[in-house]
Amino acid sequence: MYKKSDSSRGRKRPFNKRGSSRRSARPKVSKPVLDLTQPIRLNRFIASSGLCSRREADDLIAKGLVKVNDVLISEMGVKVKHGDRVSVNGKQLVPSDREYILMNKPKDTITTTSDEKGRRSVMDLLDEEQFGSIGLFPVGRLDRHTTGALILTNDGALAHRLMHPSFGVEKQYLVECSDPITDEQVVQLKVGIDLEEGIAKADKVSFAPNASQNWLVMSIHEGRNRQVRRMIEALGNEVISLERVRYAGLNTKGIRKGKWRRLSREEVASVYRKVKL
Repeated sequence: MYKKSDSSRGRKRPFNKRGSSRRSARPKVSKPVLDLTQPIRLNRFIASSGLCSRREADDLIAKGLVKVNDVLISEMGVKVKHGDRVSVNGKQLVPSDREYILMNKPKDTITTTSDEKGRRSVMDLLDEEQFGSIGLFPVGRLDRHTTGALILTNDGALAHRLMHPSFGVEKQYLVECSDPITDEQVVQLKVGIDLEEGIAKADKVSFAPNASQNWLVMSIHEGRNRQVRRMIEALGNEVISLERVRYAGLNTKGIRKGKWRRLSREEVASVYRKVKL
C-alpha cells in the first residue's frame, strides 16, 4: 500500500461532496421505449434493433439490403408498424427496448459481464431479475481498483462509438499520486508519454483545485489498457487512487459508490450527439 506524501496530509480530497447540505437535483428519468402502436420510420426501426445507427440504416436501404414483408425497399421515408417483418441482408430484425445505465463503479469490482474466477463484477450490482435477460454490458473497461462513471447498455451501435477513439469522447479522471507532480511533468503528459504501443497523450491536465500537487485532473479520449496509471508510472510516480469523474459529459453526482440510475431521454440524446448518431 502506498503512503501519501507529507505534502498531501491534512488536505481535503478534491471534489469532496461530504458535508454539503445542499442536495443535487437528479435528472428526470424516463426509459426510452420504442412505440410500435403508431407507424415509425424504417431507419429508426432498424436502429432500435441495435444493428446500426439511423444514418447507417439509410445506407443499407439505399444499397437494397432491406426488405419489409419480403418486399425490397429502396426509398427513404418508408414507415413500418406492429406486425411488419423487417429483414436486412436476409436476417430478420426484432426491435428491442434499449437500456442506458450510469453506474458509480466501486473498488474491487471488475468490468466484465462475468468472471471465471468468481470475482465480483459490475453486473452483480444490478438486479438480475430486472436486467438479466436484456443483454446489458459495460461500455469499455475500468480496472479493478478504478472507481467512477461507467455506462452499461444493450445499444451496440452507441457502445461502439463511445469506445472508438476517432469520436473523441472525453474521459476525465481525478488522479491521486504518491509524490507531487511538477509543472514540467504536467507539460510532458500533454506532449506525450512513450508507452510500449506508442505515444500516449492527455487531452487536458491540471492540478486539482484546493489540493496539493499530488492531485491531478486528467482527460483522455483513447482507451488503452490502464492508460492513466501507466502514464503516471512512466514519470516515475505511482497512482494511489483513480476515479473517472466524467464520461461522455456524464458524472456520478448523486450516485453512491456501487449504485446506479437510468439515463434520462435528454442525457441519452446528448450522448448520441457526442458520437454523431
